[in-house]
Amino acid sequence: MSQHPTEAELRALEGQQIPVLRLLALFGARLRNEITVPLIEQALKDAGLSTLPDFATCGSGADIQIVARVAVPDSPEPPEEEPEELPGGGLPQNPIRIGDIPAAVSGLCSVTPDKKLSEITYLMRNMNYSQIPVIEAGSILHGVVTWRSVVKAYEKVNHPGLPEALIDPPVVEAHHDFFSLLPRVSEEGYLLVRANNGSFSGIVTAADITERFGATAWPFFVIGEIEFRLRKCLGAKIGPDAIRAVQPNQARMQTGLITDLMFNGYVKLLDGEQQNPVLRAKADENWKALDWRMNRIQFVRQLDRVRRIRNSIAHFDAEPLTSRLSDELRGFLRILRELT
Repeated sequence: MSQHPTEAELRALEGQQIPVLRLLALFGARLRNEITVPLIEQALKDAGLSTLPDFATCGSGADIQIVARVAVPDSPEPPEEEPEELPGGGLPQNPIRIGDIPAAVSGLCSVTPDKKLSEITYLMRNMNYSQIPVIEAGSILHGVVTWRSVVKAYEKVNHPGLPEALIDPPVVEAHHDFFSLLPRVSEEGYLLVRANNGSFSGIVTAADITERFGATAWPFFVIGEIEFRLRKCLGAKIGPDAIRAVQPNQARMQTGLITDLMFNGYVKLLDGEQQNPVLRAKADENWKALDWRMNRIQFVRQLDRVRRIRNSIAHFDAEPLTSRLSDELRGFLRILRELT
C-alpha cells in the first residue's frame, strides 16, 4: 500500500457517495484486512472524516457516504452494544452476487473463432479444462466448446469442425444474485460470467463454489464453537447479576442469561482495562470467580480480536480470512477446548 491520498484529497470527497472498492483503491488496496482497515481509518480520522455505513464492516459491494467525523470526548463511554455486531446466531445481512466468487472475476482462458477444433481440444486436455469459450474482442461470444459438445459433434459427422462443436453457454451477469443461480450451476456444471463493462470476466464451476464456500463456511463453524465454549465456561462460574451488569439497560434485555450476550458482552465481563469503573470492578470479580491460571490481559485482548473477526465474517465479504486471522481463531479455540 505505497499509494496514499493526501488529507486535502480525502476532504474533497466529503459529501460524496462512492463504492467501498473505490475507497480501497485510493490507498492502493483491493481487500479489507488487518493491515488496510486501520491505515484507512486513521487517514480518514486525520482528515476529520468518517463513512456511513462503516467501510470496514459493510458489504464489499456497498456504497458509502463520506461524512464529517463527529467530535467525541477523549474518553467516551462505550456503547451498550456495538452496532455492527450481529446477535448470537445471526446470519449475514448482505446479498451475495455471483461476482463475489473469485473465479467469476479472475479472468478466463478463451479462444478466437479462427481456431481449429483439434487445437481447442488439445488446449482443454493440456490445461485440464472442461470447457473453453470462443470469444472475439473480449465481449463477442460465439459459443463454448465442452467435452460433451465435442462427443456430440463426432456423433453427427466424421470430421467435425468448430461450428459443429459450439453450443450456447449459460451466461450470467456479475451482479446477479448468487443463490438464485445455484440450480443452474448444478444443472449446467458451469456459468460464464459477464462483467459490468460487457466483457467476459470468468467461469464459475461447481468445484469453484465448493472450494469457495469451504473457505467461507469454516470460520462460521469455528466462531460457533468458540461461542459455545465461552458460554459453557462463563455461564458455569458467573452469575445472573454479573451478566445483567453488561446487558443493555432495558427491562426486556436484562435477562441475566449468558446465552443472550453478544461477543462484546463477553469482553465486558472480563476486561480489567475498560473505561467504565463499575464494570471494571465487576470484571475483576468475574475473573477471580473463573480461577483460570493464565494471563488475563492476553486472554481478554485475544477475545476482543476474535470479536472483531466475527463481526467481519458476519458480513460475508468475498475474500476468505487471511492465514493470520485463521490462526488467531484456531489458537483461541485451542485454549477454550483446554478450559472445557
